Amino acid sequence: MTVAAFTFYAFAVTTLLGGLMTVMSRNPVHSVLWLILAFISSAGLFVLLGAEFVAMLLMIVYVGAVAVLFLFVVMMLDIDFAELKAEMARYMPLALLIGVVILMQLGMAFGAWDYSEGVAERLAAPAGDVQNTAALGQLIYDKYIMLFQLAGLILLVAMIGAIVLTLRHRTNIKRQDILAQMYRDPAKAMELKDVKPGQGL
Repeated sequence: MTVAAFTFYAFAVTTLLGGLMTVMSRNPVHSVLWLILAFISSAGLFVLLGAEFVAMLLMIVYVGAVAVLFLFVVMMLDIDFAELKAEMARYMPLALLIGVVILMQLGMAFGAWDYSEGVAERLAAPAGDVQNTAALGQLIYDKYIMLFQLAGLILLVAMIGAIVLTLRHRTNIKRQDILAQMYRDPAKAMELKDVKPGQGL
């Protein structure tokens, strides 16, 4: 067995193990940690395939942002997991039915799936000296520049819309006044106390 094959099987086994333990772990913190392991192992598989850009995206976006955010939310929220699991047990038959339907659909799609024409020629063609990250950059910022900019604009509008929808002006809440903080007089804002030794304030 070569080193590449051993590395592939190691990453594949850890990916499957991480995904399985993500679903089966009783502790949600442990579940998120197993999910991070699955992401890192998937990034290793992408590196073996020669897709370094996708692997780095997986590490930066999913491991560095999404999974860590999940971990913070799970650790900070006070959730009664016993009650949550009891509620989940009620919907288990429906969830199993939906899972069987999805598996049947995936099986039908996989049975009808076929390669496009000319795939052998494209796979046999030499990649050249251009790396895949540079090729992706040239393709995105040359041929699909307008679609790329529109996608960024849609994300910006969605972010602004989420902020506007969740922003509520309440009258009984003291808000931060940045100008008042900047223009305050330090002589009036602070008072020096001469504390004698052995005495408190």
